[in-house]
Amino acid sequence: MTDTYSPAIVVADVVAPVEVTLPFKGLVAVVVGNWLEFYDFLVFTFFAVMIGDAFFPGESEIARLLSALATFGVGFLTRPLGAAIIGAYADRAGRRAALTLTLMLMSLGSALVGLTPTYAQIGLTAPVILVVARLIQGFSCGGEVGPATAYLLESAPIEKRAAITAWQGHSQQLAIFMGSLVGVVLAATLSKEQLYDWGWRVPFVLGVFIAPVALYIRRQLPETIARHETHRSGAAVLADLMQHHSRAVILGVLIICGGTVSTYVFNYMTTYAITTLHLSPTVGTALAMTGSLAAIAGFAVGAWADRFGRKPMLIGSRVIFVLVIYPVYLVITSPTASAAVILALNMLLNFIFSTGMGASYAFLTEAFPKSVRSSGLGILYALGVMIFGGTTQFAVAWLIDWTKDPMIPAWYQMAANIVAIIGIMLLMPHAEVLRERAAHVTAKA
Repeated sequence: MTDTYSPAIVVADVVAPVEVTLPFKGLVAVVVGNWLEFYDFLVFTFFAVMIGDAFFPGESEIARLLSALATFGVGFLTRPLGAAIIGAYADRAGRRAALTLTLMLMSLGSALVGLTPTYAQIGLTAPVILVVARLIQGFSCGGEVGPATAYLLESAPIEKRAAITAWQGHSQQLAIFMGSLVGVVLAATLSKEQLYDWGWRVPFVLGVFIAPVALYIRRQLPETIARHETHRSGAAVLADLMQHHSRAVILGVLIICGGTVSTYVFNYMTTYAITTLHLSPTVGTALAMTGSLAAIAGFAVGAWADRFGRKPMLIGSRVIFVLVIYPVYLVITSPTASAAVILALNMLLNFIFSTGMGASYAFLTEAFPKSVRSSGLGILYALGVMIFGGTTQFAVAWLIDWTKDPMIPAWYQMAANIVAIIGIMLLMPHAEVLRERAAHVTAKA
């Protein structure tokens, strides 16, 4: 591994490429910051049962769980707003300024979640503060995706865009892995009473302590967008986006549907294992942890999109995923299935799913010119996760309770990924035109 990574920053709408030398630590700064953003946002779901008990006392376990999952979903409401405001800010003031802002906001939200007293201690004020914290986290996370992914794409030579941009997905899976690993350690070392009393707060406090380090190295990043490539105001960015690129946003939302539904079903596996499969919390958190490791391997395979093209990796992986998910869940929900078999099959699903997700980040980012890239990608991503991701865990838990059918996660993911395949096929011609234009600019340079 070398100390310096030196790509040419080349995009479709730039007359002359912007050349920067990006130190390896710069790439690490983007990935670590993005990892921390998603760690702080997603770790909530691993401890939904404990958070529900602390903030939403009710008569039944399912009522407390649904209240906690609804609060988790609240964080998705502000993601489009964060994507629009911070994404436009990144397209106007630069990627580095936006990436610094998002990290500061996420740290604030995480501190509120980790330090707020319980319902028993301060009454209704507790869940109110929790909801406010989730709104702040959602705003920050929504604003992170566009600038971070745009930065990765713009820091990559065109022949390695899928491999470099896939680190957006790698960092999210690392966040899931770290959150679930902390959950496994806590579940294994603390008593149930300790875990429910204070142990669930530990992951959020850890995230707050890591934030200053990520913030420091992010502030050293070189900029990847020049002043002449930016708009004069955030309003001008959004006006350009809506006037000329609304079709890409709409189709992008459909594509995100499959990815975000499956992602949040995978994240829900801890709760699903405990409440539906009646496994131990240790096994439940191990499901999320081992699944994230398999997903990281899948993202690495997804980098083959640089060699074989976007279409085979994007569509082929989704078709295979839709075909295998039903028989896999038949085995997972079988009364005779062992914990080892469930872990292995969940890893298989994560791997197959992720082989196409690495390419999808490059594909969706390439669908926008540089001047609206952060806002365009951020908004479509945030809308997709708000509409589909934010409701997934609540909907799956409610449908399982209503229908008593443990196969609900399989049906839900199959439908979402069929929609995503349609979106990919419709957007593919537009994205390929922009990508070929970028390659032409590179060749001329």
